[in-house]
Amino acid sequence: MSTTTYELRGAVAVITMNNPPVNGLGFDLRRDIVEGLTRAEADANVKAVVLIGSARAFSGGADIREFGSPRASAEPNLNTVIRVLESAKKPVVAAIGGACMGGGLELALGCHYRVAVKGAQIALPEVKLGLMPGAGGTQRLPRLIGAEAALNMIVSGNSVPSEQLKDSALFDELFERDLLSGAIAFADKVAFEKRPLKRVRDLKVSLANADGFFQFARNTVRAAAKNFPAPLKCVDAVAAAVTMPYEEGARFERESFLQLMQTPQSRALRHAFFGERAAAKIPDVPEDTPLRKIEKMAVVGAGTMGGGITMNFLSAGIPVALLEMKQEALDRGLATIRRNYEASARKGRLKAQQVEERMALLEPTLSYDDLKDADMVIEAVFEDITVKEAVFRRLDDVMKSGAILASNTSTLDLNKIADFTRRPRDVVGTHFFSPANVMKLLEVVRGGKTAKDVLATVMSLAKRIKKTAVVSGVCDGFIGNRMVEQYIR
Repeated sequence: MSTTTYELRGAVAVITMNNPPVNGLGFDLRRDIVEGLTRAEADANVKAVVLIGSARAFSGGADIREFGSPRASAEPNLNTVIRVLESAKKPVVAAIGGACMGGGLELALGCHYRVAVKGAQIALPEVKLGLMPGAGGTQRLPRLIGAEAALNMIVSGNSVPSEQLKDSALFDELFERDLLSGAIAFADKVAFEKRPLKRVRDLKVSLANADGFFQFARNTVRAAAKNFPAPLKCVDAVAAAVTMPYEEGARFERESFLQLMQTPQSRALRHAFFGERAAAKIPDVPEDTPLRKIEKMAVVGAGTMGGGITMNFLSAGIPVALLEMKQEALDRGLATIRRNYEASARKGRLKAQQVEERMALLEPTLSYDDLKDADMVIEAVFEDITVKEAVFRRLDDVMKSGAILASNTSTLDLNKIADFTRRPRDVVGTHFFSPANVMKLLEVVRGGKTAKDVLATVMSLAKRIKKTAVVSGVCDGFIGNRMVEQYIR
């Protein structure tokens, strides 16, 4: 089955990548892109080409299902595909929406023109796997957005919204919506005006005091990266984009990429990456399981755990109703949350406005009735089964139908807790580790009667709050505490 569709829109050939979930650039997709472009080149009626993905992703980069297999490097490999795009005799326009990351961004950089929709996420995240871009990313991106901005993106690996790059040469047009129509109209215009076929590789990078800039960058990155070689290699590659002809810089990038592939740091980071993905998969819960809507949260308990749990959702832009039984305990919890955010602001991690925006999402209360509109509630009270029973019986009375009832218990039997309610299918464990607003691990405890859509919803929610979620059954200590117990016996 083809991983692309090909259609004519007037004089524009539209090649749509269709390799779910994120248009990973596996062998089949690479081959089909080349075949589509060859078809367009051979058709005299075609004057321009648009390459587009889905609303979710233009392309998320390499297809991880092929990592380590011969198909990953089989021809046409990504560098070959990019050369084919770049050397096309008709203008090729990359239409970017959703995620455009790694090899996906390198693919777009090989096109003659790029248009995007606002909200698209742009990144070269390879450094997070102990690697660096290996298909021209370190050489082409600096030619479009400047060496300093490109270096920041490549060394951090963080995504940047398309709007933030609107003033750079990366995008020729930026649309509010309707990416495909806008891209076709742009391609028609380019063809009608007979604009030149721009190759990013032909552009020059200018940087005042380049030697001083890169020496400062190396010193800074070396101190932060410590024993990880990839960030420093990224600096060297961007420096090559400034100081070397394109072909030499690209060769340096490719050699460095292959060297990093063999390092123990990269192998370890890739192992962790695949481990996290494997942990997120639940064999009997299909990936397309419908999710419950989570637009408002509630947390019972404003102590150390409850406050930390609350911060996760506030930081993700999700309103939270925070319940305590006594005003002084509630005030103490609110003060701690504010103090934590203000400490982050002092360190430059947040702006003062962001602190106030997050605090504005918080609704403190002393009444269970104020939780009734929440889509999910997390109990974070004293670890005692009688206390949990009282809380869950009350939540069962006030929470709306379909709301998810979660317990932060670390040791108690979740099935007993679920049986305190008349809706055990809606009950799940969400065991955060302290400090809950910092620690990435989240144990999602599956009770004997927990519904599949509840489990899928909580796993999806974990991603929204940037947690690494793993599913546990009901057992002593679940996973983390069960492991630790063996070390302290």
